[in-house]
Amino acid sequence: MIKISDLRNREVINIVDGKRLGVICDLDLDLENGRIAAIIVPGTNRLFGFLGGARDYVIPWENIVKFGVDTILVELTGPAGHTRY
Repeated sequence: MIKISDLRNREVINIVDGKRLGVICDLDLDLENGRIAAIIVPGTNRLFGFLGGARDYVIPWENIVKFGVDTILVELTGPAGHTRY
């Protein structure tokens, strides 16, 4: 079992290109079905959540490949290599 507090401290890495996306800042919850729908990682050009810039990465739960001790591996493909919100 994984606690939400454990998720917040792990680095998210895309296995397709090896890019470090950052750490989880929020979750998208599916309250109707009682599950996590996606993890949300802040975009690269944000400073402490301020100053706009890049949009957040919204990574569907289905794209999570593996939970490691310090990392979460995700598989994101597409023209930009990631999903944005």
